[in-house]
Amino acid sequence: MFAAATKSFVKQVGDGGRLVPVPSLSEADKYQPLSLVVKKKRCFLFPRYKFTSTPFTLKDILLGDREISAGISSYQLLNYEDESDVSLYGRRGNHIVNDVGINVTGSDSVAVKASFGVVTKHEVEVSTLLKEISSRKINFDHSLIRQSRNSRKAVLCVVMESIRTTRQCSLSVHAGIRGESMRFHFMDEQNPRGRDKAIVFPAHTTIAFSVFELFIYLDGVFDLCVTSVSKGGFEREETTTFAVLYRLRNILFERNRRVMDVISRSQLYLDDLFTDYYDKRFSMTDISLKEGTHIRVNLLNHNIPKGPCILCGMGNLKRETVYGCFQCSVDGQKYVRLHAVPCFDIWHKRMK
Repeated sequence: MFAAATKSFVKQVGDGGRLVPVPSLSEADKYQPLSLVVKKKRCFLFPRYKFTSTPFTLKDILLGDREISAGISSYQLLNYEDESDVSLYGRRGNHIVNDVGINVTGSDSVAVKASFGVVTKHEVEVSTLLKEISSRKINFDHSLIRQSRNSRKAVLCVVMESIRTTRQCSLSVHAGIRGESMRFHFMDEQNPRGRDKAIVFPAHTTIAFSVFELFIYLDGVFDLCVTSVSKGGFEREETTTFAVLYRLRNILFERNRRVMDVISRSQLYLDDLFTDYYDKRFSMTDISLKEGTHIRVNLLNHNIPKGPCILCGMGNLKRETVYGCFQCSVDGQKYVRLHAVPCFDIWHKRMK
């Protein structure tokens, strides 16, 4: 019944959709300015969010013991008296019946009367609060932060304004036939049939509130989302990791492109060497066997496995050989692998 009355109040007052009705009378005192609430999306079928109260304030989740001295202004908002007739076949009527448990036999509607009287609005001075928190950081060891951080659907919010009653208020419900005169009774003893219910709650009860979401970065710095466009939540480590991996991918791609360019140019150079070798007429006598020249050897006889030729084995096609030369060395290696023909002779002609 209380939830139905606060929803009706918010619907009539409006406030651009930022105002949220207090869901329960027992939790009304937890929606005070600078209190923390958790905002969760129910599921994809329900576009509206669910707000859950917490026993903490903004100061509780910040590092340091310094209090937040942001001012809170208050003023009278309006005088609210409402009587509405709700169909039992609607969602709101069913919610009221289930909430208060009245006898609806022979009835098709429920009359709800809410007498809030003069209500006041209490709001945090936003500019002062932004200056206060500009140098503060979030305490990630706080239990509320740990639990909210583990849930991707949870967003921490700060209550920025609350609307409260100024006197003792009453809510009453009567089940009856649509069109007949509705009479309200505040005592169940006067209504033995159980068709009327009423509650009375004290002054200074919060009936609605509005929030700003918090966006918390990995280093503990946080932003207050003062517009509906900006969204709250936690900066995820996956986002940072993805950015690093993306940059690393670009670096590796560029390095691979340069390597392939060098290999391509080396391949062209080798092609020119081989062309030059075959175009010129040399004696069939192996010059490597002449006195004073390097000697071609089978590396397998020296327990050296087959591998790519240093001249033609570095391109796209890994041309391998078992032959080489022990008199030559490259990059600290005490031998080089060379095909018997023509790489061995081409290599040593270049060395000369």
